[in-house]
Amino acid sequence: MRPVPISNPPNPWASTEVEYLEGAPEVKLEVFADNSRSILATNDSPDVGFTYSVNPYRGCMHACAYCYARPSHEYLSLGAGTDFDRKIMVKLRAAELLRAAFAKKSWRRETVVFSGVTDCYQPLEASYRLTRACLEVCVAHANPAAIITKSALVERDVDVLVELARVASAFVTISIPFWDPERARAIEPYVATPARRLRVIETLAQAGLQVGVNVAPIIPGLNDQDIPKILAAARDAGATRAGCVLVRLPGSVKQVFEQRLRDALPLVADRVLHRIRETRGGRLYDPRFGARGRGEGNYADMIRTLFETTAARLGFERGMELGQDAGGDAGGDGASGHVDDVQDDGQAAVAQREVRRRPQTQLSLAIDPPRRDDGGAPAAKVRA
Repeated sequence: MRPVPISNPPNPWASTEVEYLEGAPEVKLEVFADNSRSILATNDSPDVGFTYSVNPYRGCMHACAYCYARPSHEYLSLGAGTDFDRKIMVKLRAAELLRAAFAKKSWRRETVVFSGVTDCYQPLEASYRLTRACLEVCVAHANPAAIITKSALVERDVDVLVELARVASAFVTISIPFWDPERARAIEPYVATPARRLRVIETLAQAGLQVGVNVAPIIPGLNDQDIPKILAAARDAGATRAGCVLVRLPGSVKQVFEQRLRDALPLVADRVLHRIRETRGGRLYDPRFGARGRGEGNYADMIRTLFETTAARLGFERGMELGQDAGGDAGGDGASGHVDDVQDDGQAAVAQREVRRRPQTQLSLAIDPPRRDDGGAPAAKVRA
């Protein structure tokens, strides 16, 4: 994963703002241990179709411009831009904490979703194996689980998922918002190509697993025309359920998304932003429950009709509908080129040092990008 210039929107929770006078220094991948004492997140949003989720990672190397989880990094005194993409928190005790949660007498073996926020199969999972370890806990406790991911790495865990389906239940949803690989690379640069994700659906379906496709997020004016092609290809690959969520751009995500759009796809940027506002009452984001995942107005209705009629014609089971989130725009793979076939590198990460603030430990990892001498980086200007 190549270093990139630091670029973060102003953090609304910070008392200072950094502005580089000549050009921002580059930032490379940094990994920190997150010493959380619990792992099960509880959800009560009417827009989300599950109650419990597990997020082994905070931040995501997939670097999707639209990821609504970006503002969560600001609570850690980090940024929602490149910090979210390059400063990743890993919950090393995830499996242990999940085992403890399942052991409680109050636990009723409810379905647990991996993950509600960032992608549980982002590239770091190849080394840390936290998601796999948690799935093994689910198998041991015969606890149902569902997964949403954009990563081909989920194929590594077919054996565990098949066993979980045997003793409880397992359902995997693959997010494929784009048909055009170039547009996909522009907006979600480190994710497996759409064609590779379709092969993931085929692999899982052939293993006898229940698989769905999430055409999410739909970005009006950019990928809504892809809905029929994606649904048809996913059905042919073996998907049995389909979902669709309109893009959500809360907080600082609006700035990250617009900047990426203008940098990577300048010829369509104004049209796309206009179409998003058309589905959001003139704004880029509508936070209201019920509306935030569906949008409103004629263009949103057109998208909904296109999705529902196509899904019905192809024979998809009734599952998620436009606006019901099956687990977020989950992440979804690293080195500056394509990373469609991330495999376990067999090397463990080693703790190096303690850092300030929250109880986190910075870790080194085999995929850490090459070091670079930034001794000549320009000075920063700090505004109180």
